[in-house]
Amino acid sequence: MTAVPAPTTPDLSAPPEVGLDGGTTLLAWLRRMRDEQPVWRDPAGRVHVFRHEDIQRITADPALYSSDTVSRLSGGERQPPGGTLLLLDPPRHGKLRRLVSKVFTAKMISELAPRITDVATELLDGLDGSDRFDLVDAFANPLPVIVISSLLGVPPSDRPLFQVWADSLLTVDWETPEGAEVLGRTVQELDAYLRQHVAERRAREHDDLMSLLVRAEVDGEGLNDDDVVSFAALLLLAGHVTTAVLLGNMLLTLDLEEGLQDRLRADRGAIAPFTEEVLRCRPPFLKIERVPTSSVEIAGAKVPENTMMFLWLLSANRDERVFSEPDRFLPDRPNAKQVAFGHGIHYCLGAPLARMEGQIALNLMLDRYADIRVDHDSPLSYFDNRVNVFGLRQLPLRVRRA
Repeated sequence: MTAVPAPTTPDLSAPPEVGLDGGTTLLAWLRRMRDEQPVWRDPAGRVHVFRHEDIQRITADPALYSSDTVSRLSGGERQPPGGTLLLLDPPRHGKLRRLVSKVFTAKMISELAPRITDVATELLDGLDGSDRFDLVDAFANPLPVIVISSLLGVPPSDRPLFQVWADSLLTVDWETPEGAEVLGRTVQELDAYLRQHVAERRAREHDDLMSLLVRAEVDGEGLNDDDVVSFAALLLLAGHVTTAVLLGNMLLTLDLEEGLQDRLRADRGAIAPFTEEVLRCRPPFLKIERVPTSSVEIAGAKVPENTMMFLWLLSANRDERVFSEPDRFLPDRPNAKQVAFGHGIHYCLGAPLARMEGQIALNLMLDRYADIRVDHDSPLSYFDNRVNVFGLRQLPLRVRRA
């Protein structure tokens, strides 16, 4: 058994930033790491895992690889917020997920299609026939925030608050004093707001998801206020980010792949497999976190107990050991093994909603516009690696009405 290798050359000391060239250099770095150092310890002592097989095995074994990075890395001094599904391990995770899944069902999500269509149509109508606009600011960001806030029962007058909170949680640099202050204030404001609405729904039933959550029971157990608030906050943040980034990546891909836009416009049935290939090539999140509960061996390297591990979803989805010609965009590729939404017990509950929102939005844009192009006269702005998002902060478009 070998020790986890430390960086030996400057170009292996840190993942290249996505914004350098839209991810081209980062993808080349990940390919090199898969070949040369599939398990790598960075200068801060954290371990990164790059191959699909290893990542799939780790995410399928929650007993050996914990998602509770908070208590594991603090020696038990801190605990994850109540109800935070992403940071829970069995058996608590299973109980909470069953409760949430009882109300956040496939039927509920499918019934949102008319509402998503209405919101997306209103947003496009609001562009006043403009032939240039920023997709993210004008459409991709507000769409999921409006849909999720409506689903939770947030009054329309309060939706701007949700947009501000979602933007703050996504864009601030949490590692700076100023960013930490903004983060702390945002979390407090969002928590207080959601708790007020939970209290209202415990007092009087409403026709919304939050009301269903406060009344959900499995085997006589329900969700406490912490559980409901944490799930609602997760739905806001993760649901917002996933859909907004997915839609931006879909439109960017259409610009990069010649003839694909016309093909999708002519054959709308091809949009579903196109979406899966976008998710494989450009998953919304770069990586996820795990902590081994005992000393483990991964790809011949020893990783000690309670070491922070980053599992690179972007790398797994480009692994040539699993996907032939992984850097080619093949819209008809079988993509059952792509891990954009994770794997195992923490597979993203909101994945069907993100897919549906992205596909409805794209269909409406193809209906409305005869041509959609990235406006290369304006600079593209990407999220940096710290935010852990593989996508665009801004995507300027030029369009021509149908």
